[in-house]
Amino acid sequence: MSDNYIEYIGYLASILVALSFTLKNIKKLRIVNSFGCLAFVAYGFMIGSIPVIITNSLITVINFYYLSKKSDTK
Repeated sequence: MSDNYIEYIGYLASILVALSFTLKNIKKLRIVNSFGCLAFVAYGFMIGSIPVIITNSLITVINFYYLSKKSDTK
């Protein structure tokens, strides 16, 4: 098996993050964005990039924080 699957995870992450910004519903935006960020975290581990891991981990935590708040469930 080649290392192309690592790139595919990076592409999937990019697509999910970009797709999330086309959504009008903020809850759906945060959910899709979180999946994209988690894919970027996995990608970051696979390529050994600490900045990618840290940034996307923080964004995921922020998304989960706002998703857990009652006022953001519109």
